[in-house]
Amino acid sequence: MLLLPMLALASAAPAQEVLRPQVVGGLGGVAQYTEFEEPFWRDTVPKLTDGRVRPSIVSLDNNGIRGQDMLHLLRLNVIPFGTLLLSLVANDEPELGAPNIALLSSDIASQRRLVQAYRPHLAQILSERYDLELLAVYTYPAQVLFCRKPFEGLADIRGRRVRVSGATQADAVEALGGTAVVTPFSAMLDTMKRGLVDCVITGTLSGNEMGLGEVATHVHAMPISWGVSLFAASKRTWATFDPETRGVLTAGLADLEQKVWQAAERDTQEGLACNTGQGACRRGKPGRMVMVPASAADEALRQRMFERVTLNAWLRRCGPDCLDAWNGFLAAPAGLPPRKELD
Repeated sequence: MLLLPMLALASAAPAQEVLRPQVVGGLGGVAQYTEFEEPFWRDTVPKLTDGRVRPSIVSLDNNGIRGQDMLHLLRLNVIPFGTLLLSLVANDEPELGAPNIALLSSDIASQRRLVQAYRPHLAQILSERYDLELLAVYTYPAQVLFCRKPFEGLADIRGRRVRVSGATQADAVEALGGTAVVTPFSAMLDTMKRGLVDCVITGTLSGNEMGLGEVATHVHAMPISWGVSLFAASKRTWATFDPETRGVLTAGLADLEQKVWQAAERDTQEGLACNTGQGACRRGKPGRMVMVPASAADEALRQRMFERVTLNAWLRRCGPDCLDAWNGFLAAPAGLPPRKELD
């Protein structure tokens, strides 16, 4: 006798709501987005959550939203999940930009160690100032120098107009005697083709994928920076997910982050191989650029310019809070003594 009422109640119970959050990924058309971010949100997340979460994803540069505005759009919950390019958002929040300071590190192992050291502070800034949950930290392949004419090392930037992505790369170029020209990633190739710049700084593989081989003749092997980005969620949206779903997504994003860093290391080398036409080139287009190796003189210049110029410029933009952050999180891992005051 009790069975029928129980069945009626069961049939009346609502099915669990499917969550369909909007996600803004990184730069479209490059491997990090096409091979990792887009498939993760489109295919992997629905599987991990048994269909409870079915996101839609668009790339950062293909949705009509300026990357500079992402931090505030996330804070307002206009965008619930989004990617923050440090080269852009550090203009408004310089303290976030420490892992992206130009000339900070010359290899990816050092870069990741420094990012991990600073990660707790990144999470604190996003949480306390913007009500965001930091879920992942990515990097693009090494950002290196491509030029239309021959050069032999970093010192040859002098007198050239160089495309940069933001303030810290501009600091490096200006200190080396060049003229920095801030240009969006999507406009970079056209700018170089039109002769508006002599050189560009961008990723080894992304530069190849976008067609720099059509105009650049030389590429440098030394990273100027690494193109670090953060992936964060509005806490208002994050709180609407049940604890189990949050745990599944957190674990999935940790795995995605690991894969992106591993790919960045591979792609740095593959990008150089593709640009020069020497070595395995799986995704790019084999080219005929001349690779300029990083010399001992380049390494000495990089270290000197970092300590005297790009670090100081970041500290001046940011002020005492950044001095405390540098000393507390990054000075020791970078192998440098604490700074006592702003230079």
